[in-house]
Amino acid sequence: MTSPEPIAAAMIALVLPDGSERRVRHGTTPLEVAQEIGPGLAKASVGAEFEGQLVDLRLPLSRSGAFRLITTRNPEAGEFVRHSAEHVMADAVKRLWPEVEIDAGRQDHSEKFQYDFRFSRSFTPEDFEAIEAKMREILAEKHTFERIEVSRDEAAALFEERGESLKVERLADIPEGETITLYKHGEFVDLCRGPHVQNLTQVGAVKLLDASGVYYRGDESNEMLQRIYGTAFGSKKELAAYVDQVEQAQARDHRRIGAELDLFSFDSHAPASPFFHPKGTFVYNRLVDYVRELYEQNGYGEVITPQVLDVDLWHTSGHYENYRDAMFFVTMDDRDFAVKPMNCPTHCLIYGTRLRSYRDLPIRYADFGRLHRYEKSGVTSGLTRVRTFCQDDAHIFCSEEQIETEVIAVVRTILDLYRTFGFSDLTIELSTRPEKSIGTDEMWERAEGGLKRALANQGIDYEVNVGDGAFYGPKIDFQVKDAIGRAWQLGTVQLDYQMPERFGLSYVGADGEEHRPVMIHRAMLGSLERFFGILIEHTTGAFPLWLAPEQARVLPVSEKFADYAQAVTSELAAAGVRAELDARNEKLGYKIREAQLHKVPYMLVVGGREAEAGTVSVRVRSGEDRGSQSAAELAEQIRRISSARTNEL
Repeated sequence: MTSPEPIAAAMIALVLPDGSERRVRHGTTPLEVAQEIGPGLAKASVGAEFEGQLVDLRLPLSRSGAFRLITTRNPEAGEFVRHSAEHVMADAVKRLWPEVEIDAGRQDHSEKFQYDFRFSRSFTPEDFEAIEAKMREILAEKHTFERIEVSRDEAAALFEERGESLKVERLADIPEGETITLYKHGEFVDLCRGPHVQNLTQVGAVKLLDASGVYYRGDESNEMLQRIYGTAFGSKKELAAYVDQVEQAQARDHRRIGAELDLFSFDSHAPASPFFHPKGTFVYNRLVDYVRELYEQNGYGEVITPQVLDVDLWHTSGHYENYRDAMFFVTMDDRDFAVKPMNCPTHCLIYGTRLRSYRDLPIRYADFGRLHRYEKSGVTSGLTRVRTFCQDDAHIFCSEEQIETEVIAVVRTILDLYRTFGFSDLTIELSTRPEKSIGTDEMWERAEGGLKRALANQGIDYEVNVGDGAFYGPKIDFQVKDAIGRAWQLGTVQLDYQMPERFGLSYVGADGEEHRPVMIHRAMLGSLERFFGILIEHTTGAFPLWLAPEQARVLPVSEKFADYAQAVTSELAAAGVRAELDARNEKLGYKIREAQLHKVPYMLVVGGREAEAGTVSVRVRSGEDRGSQSAAELAEQIRRISSARTNEL
């Protein structure tokens, strides 16, 4: 007779989203769980989430944990759909050109899918049409995905038989002892970890996006492969919405708008490093000025710190061991130095220059120092991913008792800041300990608990982002949605017990004993370069009046009124308005359209009637005609709106 112990050990507990617990046998698959709950749920499920990770419906569950089924209604369903469509695309290419060899697909399926192919030529637009048509044929076959576990030798034999030498090479990337899985639909088989949808009926619509040449394994010394990008959704309606958003995003592309408005440029002499032109520099400095005002209101002291520091500093901070691949290094006087990628260690050095008392805390340092990080050329993108940038960076040194007060003050300032720029739709995430981290379990528990209490005690809603904290501490991240619904991660608040420990920082408490301060890392806009790019796309370059490098443009109807137009321009400038005169001998309609293209908030038309009355005829960049008013009245209006930092004209 079997004893109860092995039976109990064979059961695992799945914690469902409502907090209830479902006990199932070890090895039960998510699909079997769905079938036990109900046939409707099983049919609608495309995958599952286990302990924060998306998993395949056919994966045997081997331990207890938080569990959630993903259906076609959940946003995460798209990741399963796109990964599955990726295999359908590879199947289509192989059916059209059997001689093609398949390399690897994409790891991130949040928006796209891709595959690299060994092919004798580049793919053409005509090829795209043929591939999409073949994909639709394959989808109509309604195959079910099979998950197959195999040995390394079995996988090697299969791909050698199929002439897929690239796949045989990729097998070597899988660590010894790790489960090797294949996914099969119809006759197509690929080496893959998953996850995938149940069957092809759950892939509702597909679209190929682009093709490019890429080096095998990203190494320029290797052969060139051909990559195809695509996307897929559960329905044609979702695909149409995505295509519309892509078109809107292209129209808002900050790289194009930045060039059109003469804000910034890039040059191959400084890869992925922006050159800000006068107008762009004006906006950049206005962002800094605004943040500086907030610093003065909230008790921050601004500091300036070196950009090149001895490598020993980065060993002490832990950045060298955890971040060195993203750092630049230089040797001087037989010493190794690193170009500063972050400000936090330098602020620890300033804190440590004198004895601190509990009466001094909190100490808040702010730093607009330039930072440099090595980003691979394949991921750099305009202002949103650069190699040199500045953050509205600050660090708060406080006692443990002051954590909640300081964190909440920062969170509320950040929320107010975003409202100023028109970002009203946002999500707050609490990111917990990552796999690669420093410090003890006890320190991490205290840090995560401190952030959770601060948010909970203020009734601030947040989501938990498991394993996405900084290597030295958990963090609160702010995701804002722009004008077309895209999410961007901007500000962050990070609680750090590690850095003060590593630098031996202390303060004398009320008890006369030495205590270790806690360090709060804080950025509101984040990288100013990145925020600038996001703001351009959010506003399509139509900056609010207080940020606009040119607030008004004076447009004489003809050369006869050039003197009056100049007088108006001078009066506005004297009143503090950023006004420019367009005295070119061009038609008025042309000058108005050009001013609108340049996103100038106010266009001031002056002709005979205006000159006689001492007024200007006001148009705004939206095309609205505001009628006539004096230059003095308009200057006061611009001053009032700018002072309030509203987004209205």
